[in-house]
Amino acid sequence: MSDGKRGPALFSLSAQSLSYGRTRVLDSISLSIRRGERVALLGPSGAGKSTLLNLLYGQQAASTALQPQGGGIVDLLSVYQNIFIGALDRVGNLPALWNLLRPLPSHRRDITELTRRLGLEEQLWQSADRLSGGQRQRVAIGRALYRRQPIFLGDEPVSSVDPLQADALLKHLLAEHETAVVSLHNRQQALDHFDRILVLREGRICCDCAAAELSAAALDQFYQQDGTPEAGEPAPESDGWVIRTS
Repeated sequence: MSDGKRGPALFSLSAQSLSYGRTRVLDSISLSIRRGERVALLGPSGAGKSTLLNLLYGQQAASTALQPQGGGIVDLLSVYQNIFIGALDRVGNLPALWNLLRPLPSHRRDITELTRRLGLEEQLWQSADRLSGGQRQRVAIGRALYRRQPIFLGDEPVSSVDPLQADALLKHLLAEHETAVVSLHNRQQALDHFDRILVLREGRICCDCAAAELSAAALDQFYQQDGTPEAGEPAPESDGWVIRTS
């Protein structure tokens, strides 16, 4: 799924299978993702999306900003400190420890600006356990952005914010990373923001297409089983920019 404009392969899997006990999670996955691709990962809950992202992360951990499902936020730390964690690989141990007591001026400036763009400036020194679900996801996005790496792997990174805000956050994440693989529930977001779509079902890739070749109706076919909505499906879109508080 690449052309002459794409770079070399960053991720490659060949007939990869993975089981937990007797449960087959991934089944003969063969996949190549090249530098510069923006790939949306879709599929019903339990299809193996999180496991696939973890496998990809293992291949390029040093060059990747990872946003796991749930965000991985440390409740007792402030918004500033949670975002600063993204810089630990490029900051020495002593400065990192000192930063816990007295924020380093350059990082304080940069993180303040980042939280302003994410709508979190008023929460900068607030502990993460006092944040709403949408705010926590934006902190996790801030930490990923502060990693300053060329690759972004996100596991439902905007599932707790409203669609308009989710669109803006996805645009910003994609603009700040050369390559991205992102698990989503919202099929329209996949069509609107990504150039390639992978659909997993029961641990197998059942669709690997350019986004331009697909429609929302075509993607819906991969989710239909007994006519009931999938758990975790996004709520109907609102017409305003509102942060969820749950």
